[in-house]
Amino acid sequence: MLLRFFQFLSVFPLSVLHAIGMITGWLVYALTPSYRQRMRDNMTRAGYADLLPAAIAEAGKNVFELPFIWCAPPKRVQKTAHIHDWHIAQAALDTGRGVIFLTPHLGCFEIIAQTIASRTPLTALYRPPHKAVLKPLLEQARARDQLTLAPANLAGVRTLLKTLRKGGAIGLLPDQVPQQGEGVWTEFFGKAAYTMTLPARLHEMSGAQLVLSFAERLPRGDGFAIHFVPFTETLRGSPAQQARTINAAMEQLIARCPSQYFWSYNRYKGTPPTAPS
Repeated sequence: MLLRFFQFLSVFPLSVLHAIGMITGWLVYALTPSYRQRMRDNMTRAGYADLLPAAIAEAGKNVFELPFIWCAPPKRVQKTAHIHDWHIAQAALDTGRGVIFLTPHLGCFEIIAQTIASRTPLTALYRPPHKAVLKPLLEQARARDQLTLAPANLAGVRTLLKTLRKGGAIGLLPDQVPQQGEGVWTEFFGKAAYTMTLPARLHEMSGAQLVLSFAERLPRGDGFAIHFVPFTETLRGSPAQQARTINAAMEQLIARCPSQYFWSYNRYKGTPPTAPS
């Protein structure tokens, strides 16, 4: 039923879906106290409180563009993807050492994997949804040509590492809260956040290059500007220090279009045992 509903919505123009999303974003903000408080707190902590009205509308767009991204024909979806600086990604691929694409919850992050896969095979880490009703929708929607899904478990990590050692490309959401025991506590916008160590571990084990990417949502439903940015830092020190380096890179990326970050995401779930160094 949910898949059919998404398929129905996918026939509408992106501009219509975004308009509906803006209205819905404000309704959810007004009617959900916990959602409202988390968004306010996260944006204030990061120094972007003045962008709250824009962020509310962008959050609604984020939800209502999903039927289009997941269920519209791939050629129609890719017509909305305006790619910038692909030469950065291509140069990393040409080294033959593998590429780790890091994409935060910024803009239309769901279109990134499809866009990369339209140019080179990509294996993306995938965490199955808790609700069984969502599984058919997500798995069918995300499994596109040249796009392979690796589950977020030991077998999936082995698949990612094997892909990198063959010189292939993988995709990760580095600001996604990992399962207990799979991360470290380190700062993200000035507060301790449980952060995955997987990107740094895969980089160390394979020698793969890191490339940052995000999809900036364009106004009036004009599509998405797909950006590729080189990762210029060196991952040194402890796992917590390496994770902090990646978090800092995510903060700089978010600063490019802060109103489009997914500020309502519960990034700070859990309680750190001690304050991060």
